[in-house]
Amino acid sequence: MSFPIFTLAHALTEVVPLIGRWINGDQGEKTAQKVADIAQAVTGEKDSSKILHALKGDPQLLIQFQQAILKVDQELEMSEHKDRESARLRDMALAQAGRSNFRADIMVISAALGLISCLITITLYRTSLPGEAVGIISTIAGIFGSCLKDAYAFEFGSSRGSKLKDGKLSALFLAKGGRSNFNGQ
Repeated sequence: MSFPIFTLAHALTEVVPLIGRWINGDQGEKTAQKVADIAQAVTGEKDSSKILHALKGDPQLLIQFQQAILKVDQELEMSEHKDRESARLRDMALAQAGRSNFRADIMVISAALGLISCLITITLYRTSLPGEAVGIISTIAGIFGSCLKDAYAFEFGSSRGSKLKDGKLSALFLAKGGRSNFNGQ
């Protein structure tokens, strides 16, 4: 019995939980296919149930699969870092040209207004709203809060741990022969 690719990728999160973060993102279907392809290549099986059985039954195959997934994770992290760096460089170029990033300002203001609106709605109408509506509005508020968190992380850096990760990514990038602007290098 063969499962659809997305189902196989979700099932593989049991052996490598990191996969769950990828397949729930914007590129979920593409990434699910990549995960399935890796699993097929490592196990030599085409059938989804046989892939799962092989990975659960053979520790060496599981280790090979985990190593391949970690390599893909490293590539995805590098890609995300490059994308964020180029966006920061664009913002710096706009600032040097005396212009501002109007689109980013509108996005941040909209997220803040959305969060405030949700919180005010819950505060004022909590007793008259059904529990389901309060739950949905709370979820939407969480999404707006996450958008603001991402904007602050982009603008100011997220943490000391993030700086350490940036340093490691920079070293990895330079080791592969690239030129980097990470951390002023």
